[in-house]
Amino acid sequence: MIGCNLYGEPRIAGEHVAMQWGFDGKPTWDAPKRIALWGMVVFMLTVRLIIWTATTFAPEKVHGANPGLILASVIIAALHIFIVPKAIKRI
Repeated sequence: MIGCNLYGEPRIAGEHVAMQWGFDGKPTWDAPKRIALWGMVVFMLTVRLIIWTATTFAPEKVHGANPGLILASVIIAALHIFIVPKAIKRI
């Protein structure tokens, strides 16, 4: 995701990035470029920190953290990699 951001940020022309699209293919809302790109990295690191804290300090209450973490990471990274090229093409 960081590599995608470093590649995409200078190539995104506008100051906002579309974050969600409707069924008609038009963006429904957008976010400032820096928040859209780097906020996802911060979000993923925060989720990882929370899961690490839970597995370290309360391992008896955490079940299946690794498969869930991998699944969430793949989904979030795939969505991010989907959004950045769309933002680059948007004029």
